[in-house]
Amino acid sequence: MAGSGETVSNMQVLFKNYESGFPKESDMYVATTTTELKVPEGFDNGVLVKNLYLSCDPYMIIMMKKSIDPRTFTSYTPGSPLRGYGVAKVLASRHPDFKEGDFVWGTVGWEEYSLITSFQPFFKIQDTDVPLSYYTGILGMPGMTAYFGFYQVCSPKKGEHVYISAASGAVGQLVGQFAKLMGCYVVGSAGSKEKVDLLKNKFGFDEAFNYKEEPDLNAALGRYFPEGIDIYFENVGGKMLDAVLPNMRLRGRIAVCGMISQYNLDKPEGVFNLMTVVYKRVRIEGFVVTDYYDQYPKFLDFVLPCIREGKIEYVEDISEGLENGPAALVGLFSGQNVGKKLVVVARE
Repeated sequence: MAGSGETVSNMQVLFKNYESGFPKESDMYVATTTTELKVPEGFDNGVLVKNLYLSCDPYMIIMMKKSIDPRTFTSYTPGSPLRGYGVAKVLASRHPDFKEGDFVWGTVGWEEYSLITSFQPFFKIQDTDVPLSYYTGILGMPGMTAYFGFYQVCSPKKGEHVYISAASGAVGQLVGQFAKLMGCYVVGSAGSKEKVDLLKNKFGFDEAFNYKEEPDLNAALGRYFPEGIDIYFENVGGKMLDAVLPNMRLRGRIAVCGMISQYNLDKPEGVFNLMTVVYKRVRIEGFVVTDYYDQYPKFLDFVLPCIREGKIEYVEDISEGLENGPAALVGLFSGQNVGKKLVVVARE
């Protein structure tokens, strides 16, 4: 069904211009236009959706910079809506795989209504007995990042010692719980007492510490891992990575998910302990979750029962209203979020 054609207002969060350094709310602005609730002629596979939940993710800041590798990221276009992962409801469709009323998750615009013409990635939501917002996190891109990054990139074994930086975020909180399900010893770091308490008391980490209170990260890791680290799930980079390397065990593995400490620097920090990679035979592997999207059903088969049986806890940090999207996104980089940050555009 191509849609009713009714004209409605469409609030959008637009990208202002390319900047360097720390992102600001003023790098974005909110405007309202109009849109017709139909798929226009000429878009034979187009889908019109009403956006419900938008995901705030660190990689989005990379897309606000002009000097990025187009083979990995496409920069935002000034004057156009931001793009990111979201959960939406199909209002009109010319695509054979999506019909009116379907719930979906994938890449959408930061706006109330989006016309979808590219479907990489775009998934129909089959299981609605869990909160739809979970498809921005535990059942969406962050969940898949945690699952495949840990189980496939890290190749964990029962009893191994696992360290996770930025551990209270959307990905880290899940990696830690997956590791505990494997029978590993798990330590996480975060940037506040509230987050440290969350890691230990809700997510079941064996230990956690506030990295801001540690003048010597190398020494801190030595306290928590006197026998060394088998697996490091890397979310931070810079000084944290440099401190981890001397604490790795023989044939340890480092899964490089992200380096949030580096995204806002004009000149990235160096890493000086790389020689330990050689004599400790450490394997460092970067990965991108899109490489695993064809295995989404396998992921759901594992994670959905864990949620339903209460084996995994998940914490969301929710901002209400699209107009609060810029503040929510920028807040990621000052540690304001506790858990998975998302913006509610509309509720179903």
